[in-house]
Amino acid sequence: MMPPYPIPPTDLLLMRRALELAALGGPATRPNPQVGCVIADAAGNILAEGWHRRYGGPHAEVEAVTALFARPDAPSSLAGMRVFVTLEPCAHHGKTPPCADLLIRHGATEVVVATLDPNPLVGGRGAARLRAAGCAVTVGLLAEEARWLNRRFFSAQERARPWVVLKWAQSADGFLAAAAAEPPVPANVTSAVGRPTAISGEAARRLVHRWRTEEAAILVGATTARTDNPRLDARYWPGPAPVRMVLTGTRALPPNLHLLAYNEPETLLLDGADLPAALAALHARGLHSVLVEGGARVLNSFLAADFWDEIRVLTNSTLRLHAGVTAPQLPPAARLLRTTRLADDLVAEYRR
Repeated sequence: MMPPYPIPPTDLLLMRRALELAALGGPATRPNPQVGCVIADAAGNILAEGWHRRYGGPHAEVEAVTALFARPDAPSSLAGMRVFVTLEPCAHHGKTPPCADLLIRHGATEVVVATLDPNPLVGGRGAARLRAAGCAVTVGLLAEEARWLNRRFFSAQERARPWVVLKWAQSADGFLAAAAAEPPVPANVTSAVGRPTAISGEAARRLVHRWRTEEAAILVGATTARTDNPRLDARYWPGPAPVRMVLTGTRALPPNLHLLAYNEPETLLLDGADLPAALAALHARGLHSVLVEGGARVLNSFLAADFWDEIRVLTNSTLRLHAGVTAPQLPPAARLLRTTRLADDLVAEYRR
């Protein structure tokens, strides 16, 4: 059932804390979701916390229960306590035993869940098992926030495709790159392929590398691979580098490209003419998200096919190119989420 209204402020605080804990797992949990758990007494005092720290490791409920019973004043059971968890406790044997059974075994009498698990192996079974054991289960507290935290996982489970983030950097006058022709061409002329142009500043480049660590894969087109010869790694930010992906055309890529010269991270070459097949290939590998960095043809193909979930645009407010490769147009469904100023760069983040 949904939480009662008005929702007690203490419940909101406890679930928000559980969400904060869940976020600590970060990319280390993928392809599994990020989950946090808080155990409180009847008055709302936090007694123990836990979160899913890494793929294959103990789940959040296990961490919290272990911490609770390690206290010097440890209770004999969970009876009379309130367990707040950001995702429905699992009800199947995966890398670890079912968390629903753990809570039942320790006498849980109340569990508050932010959202049900979309995995068909769970999908309400955890909540049902708890209720059958006499535990009061409430579902839906801060559900939207919990789904957003695990949007990549939910996309993979519910749509069988990765969460798609489109990203581009543009000049103040709306160009991705300077014109290929020399001298500069007139302002009313744009080229399909520009010359490599440094647009973003140092702080923005570091932000982009942080974004790369947050997604399972990164994608560019063959033209960008040939023209820019990018590494597509995350060398300016600590964290895992994404699997690299190039949508190839009819011409073979030069073997000396950075994307082909290094085995780590892995580089996948896929048919650029079939976006659904490319996304399906990522999903089949358990890669639940992809950061699409362009160029213009690839970005526009994702927009035209309506394959996007987030868009992030970095605009250098002082740089004007006057001509070159025109930046994509934001689709009507893009809703501004936040803006951030980093020196000369304005970072705008949109969601569907």
